Amino acid sequence: MDWTAMKKFVPPNAAARIPAGNPACPVNGRDVFRALSPHKVIVMACNIRIPGVIPGIMKAAQELGAVVAFELAKTEGNVDGGYTGMNPQLFVDTILSYAKKANFSVPFVIHGDHITVKNTSDKEIGDARALIDAELAAGYTSFAIDASFNPIPDNARITADLAGPIRDRGLGLEVEVGEIKSAGSESNLSTVEEAVELMERLSAAGVAPDLLAINNGSKHGNYLEGEKIFIDLERTGQIHAAVHGKFGVDIAQHGITGTPLHLIGRFADHGIRKGNVGTQWQNVAHANLPPDLMQRMRDWAKTAGKDIKFATKQFKKEIDAVPAPFAEKIEQAAYREAAELFKAFRAGGTAKIVADRLAASA
Repeated sequence: MDWTAMKKFVPPNAAARIPAGNPACPVNGRDVFRALSPHKVIVMACNIRIPGVIPGIMKAAQELGAVVAFELAKTEGNVDGGYTGMNPQLFVDTILSYAKKANFSVPFVIHGDHITVKNTSDKEIGDARALIDAELAAGYTSFAIDASFNPIPDNARITADLAGPIRDRGLGLEVEVGEIKSAGSESNLSTVEEAVELMERLSAAGVAPDLLAINNGSKHGNYLEGEKIFIDLERTGQIHAAVHGKFGVDIAQHGITGTPLHLIGRFADHGIRKGNVGTQWQNVAHANLPPDLMQRMRDWAKTAGKDIKFATKQFKKEIDAVPAPFAEKIEQAAYREAAELFKAFRAGGTAKIVADRLAASA
């Protein structure tokens, strides 16, 4: 399909970053999530810690006509580069560079994942505000403000405050209630009452999010061997029913790495319209990097007493410059994983749904 007509729907902040002749089409997250809301489909949001997976994901998205989101969380890509070594501008430049090489023209979203505010201090809020400003300047088209670490009144107040420039531009907005833990658990799940309270407070402040991330038992990172996967889809559906009709908000699912495909296939039936996949792409890259490089990364992580993900920035130059055979292996593995996930997310054809909706509203 020819996506050229979609170029007119690229938000100004993103359009300003696209070089002439580049087919990239980063559209407004709000347009995407509103267009797909009535459909039982999910946008896959990929946390790109190691850029070599991008062309494989793009190839699968192009073949299936699937909208995809490329994202970095605050810890992964803040104004100083986070633990990936990519600040917002470098991240967008990297996506656009791969889009040019792959002739990738399918509409996609550039999302600021987990713009976290862990307390009410001026510094914490100021750091989040600076990151949002940097992401807007870089061309991001959707944003997740995560103040879920705070009590709901503070969560709502901080979120409404930070959402101002996003709301002014009409860009995509995700909010969060109930902190998503690094380890999945049946305890401390988000409740219907908490979700409704946050949405009521945001609505009163003039903020209308597109997505609500909740704690439904998922976890961030890899599941350990034998570890139980607990995701309460019944609770998820109850929350969606309570907030969708009144506030028009759908659910964002975090922590999908390691979740069986048959379970992922049920997510869309419970109001989930965006699914974050992060660690899985790191795993794909690590499995196909040169063995000697991976060993040095493991040694560094062991000596530093840190998770292997923190080696990404330390070895970024070498990771980005791996010999062609390894780069091809990473791309091919990412393509296979992405194709399976897009199908499980029922994402095939979502780009056309978005395109038709935007054309009809133009």
